[in-house]
Amino acid sequence: MLNAVDISLRYGKRVLFEDVNTKFSPGNCYGVIGANGAGKSTLLKIMSGDIEPTSGTISIAPGKRIAVLKQDQFEFDEFEARNTVIMGHKKLFKIMVAKDAIYAKADFNNEDGMKASELEDDFAELNGWEAESEASTLLSGLGIADELHEKKMAELSGNEKVKVLLAQALFGNPDILLLDEPTNHLDILSINWLEEFLINFKNTVIVVSHDRHFLNNVCTHIADIDYGKVELHTGNYDFWLESSQLALQQTKDSNKKIGAKRKELEAFVARFSANASKAKQATSRKKTLEKMVLEEIKPSSRKLPFINFTPEKELGNNVISIKKLSKKLNDEEAFTDLTLTINNDDKVAFVGTHDLAKAALFDILMGELKADSGDYTWGSTTSRSYLPKDNSAYFNENVTLIDWLRQYSVEKDNTFIRGFLGKMLFSGEEALKKANVLSGGEKVRCMLARMMLSGANTLLLNEPTNHLDLEAITALNNGLIKFNGVVMFVSHDHQFMQTVANRIIEITPYGVIDKKMSFDEYLENPDVKKLREEMHENIII
Repeated sequence: MLNAVDISLRYGKRVLFEDVNTKFSPGNCYGVIGANGAGKSTLLKIMSGDIEPTSGTISIAPGKRIAVLKQDQFEFDEFEARNTVIMGHKKLFKIMVAKDAIYAKADFNNEDGMKASELEDDFAELNGWEAESEASTLLSGLGIADELHEKKMAELSGNEKVKVLLAQALFGNPDILLLDEPTNHLDILSINWLEEFLINFKNTVIVVSHDRHFLNNVCTHIADIDYGKVELHTGNYDFWLESSQLALQQTKDSNKKIGAKRKELEAFVARFSANASKAKQATSRKKTLEKMVLEEIKPSSRKLPFINFTPEKELGNNVISIKKLSKKLNDEEAFTDLTLTINNDDKVAFVGTHDLAKAALFDILMGELKADSGDYTWGSTTSRSYLPKDNSAYFNENVTLIDWLRQYSVEKDNTFIRGFLGKMLFSGEEALKKANVLSGGEKVRCMLARMMLSGANTLLLNEPTNHLDLEAITALNNGLIKFNGVVMFVSHDHQFMQTVANRIIEITPYGVIDKKMSFDEYLENPDVKKLREEMHENIII
């Protein structure tokens, strides 16, 4: 049990939390959500003791151990990967080091023998004899090859280090597990493995994530940070979102009676409970929804941006033809003899292990990078707009957002530009912010506004959900589903790919797998698995 009692946190005049009182119970997984800047990561740091609140206390049941997902990839560079995992249990690792130091002494005496015996007892009590095996199992489950387990962390890639740090947090059956964006940099197999691990985890999990599919699969509760408070709701993210929007709509309708509101909410709870049993998620495992009682769900103060892409002209049959395109990156083949045709009804998710290869392909198709060989031809009716993964080059000027967006708009009137910015949640003084001081999420919203103003009928987006909060991701997701044009995109967001894409193209150094189907169908398709095996590739997307 972890309790937050009267927690407040202020930075000068800014109040992040005010008198937060919340209980996190064993056997549940709590998904922490909130707008960018609401304090999600800060809340986890308060719980772990890394940040002292202005007032209030965090209380933990005596003898309970907290494990935290570390964010510093370089902190353990001098240690082997397996030992880095075991270091997640500080007490156990300290005993191991002390024990090894005694046995290594040249002048081992009786006193050393007595101390070693005590340490051995403590070691066995903490299940120390299984430590290396458990650490290796965790590493393997997250996709770390066996030959890397004894390598120093400094020898691992950034993505591999992230997985080792996640294994470190999971190690030793902690009583309370705090995870901040655990799916970042994970491939699909690793995410699936982590979902299964958390579904079967018997203790308390508190997780911050922008991955809706992940939150829906593992969470039994949602901890919503809003109005400077933390409100707990039973159910997963989709349940919270729909019920919150329903409550907001009903509060806007002053003619509805309280009884009608309750009746509609009760009907929704019953419908959700009935369907939840079919889903692969922790809520069905614990049957918490079967015990759900209707709560007064407060409407969220957060707003969804308005994202709507409207093509100015209709697409012809030919969108783009790519013939024998090749590119090397850092002396390695990104892709070789890539040949594709994109049609006017395609919404394509590009997947594969090599993120730089996918980014290079998009840069080549937009004329920002030259291919080593091969060519491509855009159809005469296409008009394109591009959202690169790194958009920093667009925001170097010291101009207001009004002037920044005006340069991409045919309509130059201030009222129009302000209205468009307002749709993207830059209202009032926000529209006067300088373009060169925006946050990552604000930059992406501006880039999406630029794309909407372009009227393009073909959109290329590289990791468009990066830096966005859940509300903006949902709005973008819905906007692309409705878009009557071609979409070519790279993403690691499962729900985004599943709901937007109707075609999956996997790029490997050995060739291309191209299937007209949904993302979930692609993952389970036996022909795809056979092709990948033939090309000596692993299913790591």
